[in-house]
Amino acid sequence: MMNPYLQVAIGGAIGATARYAVYRGIGWHGPGFPVATGVVNVAGSLLMGLVAALMAHRWNTQFAPLLLTGVLGGFTTFSAFSLDALTLWERGQTVGAAIYVAASVMLSLAAVIAGLAIGRGLWA
Repeated sequence: MMNPYLQVAIGGAIGATARYAVYRGIGWHGPGFPVATGVVNVAGSLLMGLVAALMAHRWNTQFAPLLLTGVLGGFTTFSAFSLDALTLWERGQTVGAAIYVAASVMLSLAAVIAGLAIGRGLWA
């Protein structure tokens, strides 16, 4: 079996290249909205669900690092976020799922704001 770190590296290169291809094909912005990002997030989440179910019911998980973490993680980390949130929900941890979703979105937006402010202060 291939080293899982190598699987992630190879899969990440494939996923990131696929994301770039979508951005080049669609363009980042549609009519004032980041269409390509939306397409990548939704498609990646759909594929994450399909591949996770396929591995759980038909395959084993030996290629999870390649396909889930690597390819789909490189394509969009939103797919991993979506699977984690749904897993909490399905385990009956509805409050935990809601907190995870809200905290992830709010903290990520706050981190981007902080990063931009720091970066602009350093390099502007």
